[in-house]
Amino acid sequence: MSMITGPLFQAMVVEAALAIAEKKEQANELNVFPVPDGDTGTNMSLTMASAMEEMGRLHEPTLAQAADKTASALLRGARGNSGVILSLLFRGMAKKLREKTEAGGRDLAVALREGVDTAYKAVMKPAEGTILTVSRVSAQYALELCQADPSLTVEDIFRAVLERGETALAETTSQNPVLAKAGVVDAGGFGFLTILSGMYDAFRGIHRERVAIEPTHAAADFSAIKDEDITFTYCTEFIAERRDKSRNVNRMRSILNSIGDSLVVVEDDDIVKVHVHTDQPNRALEEALKFGPLLTVKIENMREQHTAKIVEGTADAPREHVIAEPQKKFGFVAVAAGDGLENVFTDLGVDQLVRGGQTMNPSTDDLLYAIDAVPAEVVFVLPNNKNIIMAAEQAAPLSAKEVVVLPTKNIPQGMTAMLSFDPDGETETNRGAMLEAIAGVRAGQVTYAARNSDFDGKKIKEGEYLALCEGRLTANSKRQSDVLKKLAREMVKDDSAFATIIFGEGVTEEEAAKVEDLFRKENRDLEITVIDGGQPVYYYLISVE
Repeated sequence: MSMITGPLFQAMVVEAALAIAEKKEQANELNVFPVPDGDTGTNMSLTMASAMEEMGRLHEPTLAQAADKTASALLRGARGNSGVILSLLFRGMAKKLREKTEAGGRDLAVALREGVDTAYKAVMKPAEGTILTVSRVSAQYALELCQADPSLTVEDIFRAVLERGETALAETTSQNPVLAKAGVVDAGGFGFLTILSGMYDAFRGIHRERVAIEPTHAAADFSAIKDEDITFTYCTEFIAERRDKSRNVNRMRSILNSIGDSLVVVEDDDIVKVHVHTDQPNRALEEALKFGPLLTVKIENMREQHTAKIVEGTADAPREHVIAEPQKKFGFVAVAAGDGLENVFTDLGVDQLVRGGQTMNPSTDDLLYAIDAVPAEVVFVLPNNKNIIMAAEQAAPLSAKEVVVLPTKNIPQGMTAMLSFDPDGETETNRGAMLEAIAGVRAGQVTYAARNSDFDGKKIKEGEYLALCEGRLTANSKRQSDVLKKLAREMVKDDSAFATIIFGEGVTEEEAAKVEDLFRKENRDLEITVIDGGQPVYYYLISVE
């Protein structure tokens, strides 16, 4: 075929998912940080698996349908920063492909460039030598070729993108200082080219043998419930601009409640966000228009969704997407792994816990389900890992609730944020106070090296203990006591007042007590709390304030 049609794009997405699943470990090995968080390949594979799952539900889709469904599934299934950026690249591509019944070479080049623009707009501080660089350089090259010769075919563009992409990938080693020290190319860029290569294979009629890919939770909402249990047919969501500031939101809430259920209304000075199940979506939209223009609208027939599930014969029923009615002003979602840590966050007031962290990043959909299940008007989200923050930020606008994502990069920051929350305060006041509190946390971790590496100019050997302070390597040694001593000296200052030591799975209370003694020797006035977190990967998570 010389053009990309809907069914062909559908096959290309499936082949791309199989390609990255095949090479995910190779991508993981390119993660240069010695902590065992080599998960870029895994994150990208699981993200693409969500799109492959969605493609399996389509029958002879148009190009617009295939592209839009892919973008939506990737957004909901996105895991880690690499997965989120991948979803943004495909979201931008969908913007251009949905305008076509079939796409030629130039259309593909324009779509790839739109994907790059979409991703760059969403990333606050794009760095060179990453997946963004590889995608930008290769897409721009393809577009320039098309401008010089508009007759280039899809195959011509794929070959050009992959060829220039490989060069750009090789250049990432010198563009990023961390990659340069480790002598490797960017894992995300490698994964992106692997995905494009899989799509090119499908275009040429080359198909891999189907392999089992770990299932994701991404699925159509409300599909698991029985048809006869669906009281109202249409899941209706919209955001209306509040041009008429005097109009009473409570009056609209009362009207919508009389014509439907599962009602959630969130308002601020500028917009009104609504989610409602109703048989009269037109009436709901009429009420919305009284406030001002509609900014977004989504109406889904839940009976049709359920019927489609039955026809497709899917064996595994997805989780029910519960949108909890607000029973309080504020609620919380936190990401954590380990029974002890989960209990700590629950005791601190967290409503919904998402299991995850280093090497096990939850998807955007996992976070969205947790947010919607919180019975509150405003939901604060604590990612507690720098690689989960972007997924949380992508989940926020998908919810009808007001969502505040606090950029907590580690567990200690999340705990401190919860402790600084004032239930009687306002949203912005609390947000400011919590941000200020987490900025004062010095966080340290003790883990081990997954492989030989060179980091921060230090040679690291597989199996060595590693001590990190604020993300920087403080010490590495075959003896855990050595790295703990250096970490204590690095973290504790004369004015330090509080410390929390969280010990992980496999660590005994006696061993944790010895670590407590090490930190107390650095400052006799230090008030220390020791917690059995049960977390994987890290022997100790430590904070000093």
